[in-house]
Amino acid sequence: MYIQRKIHPEIRKHLVRKEFTIITGPRQSGKTSLIQDLYRELRNENKTVFYITLEDRDILSAINIHPEEVFSFVKRPVKSLAGTQKGAERVFLFIDEVQYAADPSNLLKYLYDVYGENLKVIATGSSAFYIDSKFKDSLAGRKRIFELKTLSFDEWLLFRGYRSLLDELNLIRGQSEYISPDYRQLLQSFNEYLVYGGYPSIVLENDKAEKVLLLKELKNAFLKKDIDEAGIANPEKFYLLLVLLAGQTGNLVNKNELANTIGVDNKTVDKYLYVLQNCFHIGLVKPFYANHRKELTRMPKVFFKDSGMRNIVLNRLFDFRDRGDQGQLIENYVFNRLSEIYDKDMIRFWRTTDKQEVDFIVSTSSNEGLALEVKLKCPGVKPAGNKKFIECYPGFQLRIISYALDNGCNWILKL
Repeated sequence: MYIQRKIHPEIRKHLVRKEFTIITGPRQSGKTSLIQDLYRELRNENKTVFYITLEDRDILSAINIHPEEVFSFVKRPVKSLAGTQKGAERVFLFIDEVQYAADPSNLLKYLYDVYGENLKVIATGSSAFYIDSKFKDSLAGRKRIFELKTLSFDEWLLFRGYRSLLDELNLIRGQSEYISPDYRQLLQSFNEYLVYGGYPSIVLENDKAEKVLLLKELKNAFLKKDIDEAGIANPEKFYLLLVLLAGQTGNLVNKNELANTIGVDNKTVDKYLYVLQNCFHIGLVKPFYANHRKELTRMPKVFFKDSGMRNIVLNRLFDFRDRGDQGQLIENYVFNRLSEIYDKDMIRFWRTTDKQEVDFIVSTSSNEGLALEVKLKCPGVKPAGNKKFIECYPGFQLRIISYALDNGCNWILKL
């Protein structure tokens, strides 16, 4: 049975828009299942709808000759130059794995410009859609991009069949004073999520030893494709950089140090970081500053889009309670949780030259927003960096996010 993803209603709402709908995200995050569910919905509403995948070599070969060849496989809509004629059907065309086209941007641009009045394309594209040199962003104003991430903790609970725990989680988030009677069971589930992450195939597997094997297979398959599609000349150094980044999750990315450690120049490190971001493995958070001289650092902090992938890169798939990197994992979770709620450009961190720091700044304006400090346990006193930041930016609300359920702090699952 297909379990609907949280992003589904937002994408469904966009289907009435003229702009093409592009769904990106990590490999095996559920993009094909999502569009197949949308396809079934439209079919049930008696819409004119077609589904093709460019993994079909016959379709791919034809489309690479000319975009018009797609209509050898699906119904041809009325051209836009003819206008939206009375009685003209709107055709919905789902294209899975559009990145396999020789020129995916040209394919989509042609279909939009020639048929866009009566043709709605919903396409999925993996990382290759962005890292491949054949991609050119000529679709400005013609598309909206949705990122389907690996499962959030909410979705993880649904996929595991814990509907009652999801209801409890929603109560916890919605009622500030609510203490769940299922606190321990929720935390146990959360610990598993932090270790194994949110790839659907991993979440649906019950056996922990099998989860580890599946994660290893995903890691190896993903990296091979990433390396091939990005034209990485030295795979060993690329992988070494990934391991280094996994080990310093939540810390500053010092390109000079990384370049020296793996034996490449800074330009190569930039390329590797670009590929890892566009393959949806990592996210970089930029510093927050506003003309204060001591807010000097320009280096970003690194986080992983999926904690299971981060942990398998380090070969650390043991219980959360026995780990020495608990702080990194909960800070990584907060990064991903904030990314669910806020636009990525709103998420920053703050650090001064004397190393006073606030883990996350969510800026709704230059002088208003949230300042979030992430801790395993609620500290007895407010950290010095927090005090300094609030002195500089009194319009920001300070919140201390704690993994432990302690009075005086915000429990991490309330976020």
